[in-house]
Amino acid sequence: MRKRSRFFGIYAEPKGAANRLTPVMPFIVLILGYLLVSDFRTRVNPDDKIFPPVSKAVASMYEMITPDTRTGTRLFVEDTVASIRRIGIGLSLASITGLLMGLNLGLFPGMKKSLFGFVTFVSIIPPLAILPILFVSFGTDELAKVALIFIGTAPAITRSVCLEAEQVPPELITKAFTLGASELGVVYRVVLPQILPHLFEATRLAVGSAWLYLIAAEAISATEGLGYRIFLVRRYLAMDIIYPYVLWITFLGYAMDRSLAIFVGHPDVWYKIKCCKKWLKSPILKKGGSR
Repeated sequence: MRKRSRFFGIYAEPKGAANRLTPVMPFIVLILGYLLVSDFRTRVNPDDKIFPPVSKAVASMYEMITPDTRTGTRLFVEDTVASIRRIGIGLSLASITGLLMGLNLGLFPGMKKSLFGFVTFVSIIPPLAILPILFVSFGTDELAKVALIFIGTAPAITRSVCLEAEQVPPELITKAFTLGASELGVVYRVVLPQILPHLFEATRLAVGSAWLYLIAAEAISATEGLGYRIFLVRRYLAMDIIYPYVLWITFLGYAMDRSLAIFVGHPDVWYKIKCCKKWLKSPILKKGGSR
């Protein structure tokens, strides 16, 4: 029998130092590449703005983090709070809507026949193409930005949850009815716990798209936000601010992804929430509650 490869090959099993270093190697190569290019360009042109030295980027971000001498505001903090608020509201509403619609579309054939085609149609519309319509309809305040994130992510989450609900074993539903459960009880006490892990997985896949829509909306019309700041300073070629902002956005997206992964890995976390337990015991979900 051939000896298995430690790094390459279908049956590779990296161990020891290779297992620890492999995940960070691309980042090390990227950082070293930037440092080398920045050093070379700085030697040729000390005022180069495309690849500024790390020290310059740190100094610029320090100015963004510290309070402004005139207004006392911390621009970096305000931009971060504004962007997180928008994407948090938009993605939360999209997840709740996707769960409720997808769950019912997947379990009730009549609802799927009526609405699934419409949901598919909406999911195909490029959200950025209707951004001007949203600004005209809702104005240039927070509502239009949240609406763009919602429209861009809710249909995809709905379709994903719907397809997952259809995969629930029919025997599970039949057994619940045999034990006296109502239709609402089957949907929200039997099928819902099976769907929750997939909901978080579908939301994880939508995080990247949500950030894309947020940055696009902030770039067009906003007075604060991470995307707004990037497109504001780009006219001055302030790459010493753009690069740290891009890295910060990436870190926030990664943190959201990891946070959702915790729920995917621990689907029973919902049963540990007291308010959820009380809601699952609601009388409307008992036998005859849907009559």
